[in-house]
Amino acid sequence: MIYVEHKPDATIKSCVRLLWYCKAPGLLHTHERILPRGEMQIIVNLAGDALTNHSLGQDGAVSALPSCIVVGPRGRYDLVDTQDLKELVGVVFWPGGAAPFLREDAGAFFERFIALEDVLSCREIRTLLQGQPSPSQKLRALERWLEAGLTGRLPQRNPVVIQALNLLRQHSVRDAARLLSISERRLHQIMKTEVGLSPKVWSRVQRFQHAISLLQARTEPRWEQLALACGFYDQSHFCNEFKAFSGIDPSTYSNSPRLWANHIAE
Repeated sequence: MIYVEHKPDATIKSCVRLLWYCKAPGLLHTHERILPRGEMQIIVNLAGDALTNHSLGQDGAVSALPSCIVVGPRGRYDLVDTQDLKELVGVVFWPGGAAPFLREDAGAFFERFIALEDVLSCREIRTLLQGQPSPSQKLRALERWLEAGLTGRLPQRNPVVIQALNLLRQHSVRDAARLLSISERRLHQIMKTEVGLSPKVWSRVQRFQHAISLLQARTEPRWEQLALACGFYDQSHFCNEFKAFSGIDPSTYSNSPRLWANHIAE
């Protein structure tokens, strides 16, 4: 397996968290469970003409997606076919960072996969990336392509969104809105438009991600202490919330083989 990350330069780093390259042919497991982070991504399949869509909750239905897609923010896990991991590149946006690049509100992408060409001029991007000789050069070419689409303007996230995201890590939705001097309804509208998630769902996802980070760091977690550390009322509430986002219970996650905190081999 080859996995490379690239931090973008100053032109787009306020909106783009990272660019990544993955080449993993011949994996022994057939699927990977991807846990939600509240982010949007662009994914380009360099090895095949399509990606696989596993429609969760619909009797295991499988369909084909375009080779270049925008992945919307999610409030639950996704299932990825490891055949799609032969060679991929991707762009991970900061929450609220996709707006300067795409033609749609982030809310239109919630838990959806949308063809990249439907929201961004992407002619020949796949061919361009396939023609680059190394992973680092592919990522540099992808970065230049993103920058070229800005037509000279520097992308910036909405400062109210940045403030809201920071406040929601420590405060309730009501208190965050009060500290921002806006109504809860207005905060909800801004978050749905810019981030793609409601303030409440965003807060829940971040609390879930805090639990993931603690589980990743501990070999023998103490469940009651971990639940309290993550802001849950009790262990039962923690377990129910964890399963709502991941589809598995915390102990199953803790015992699962994984290379990355948010990827679980199946």
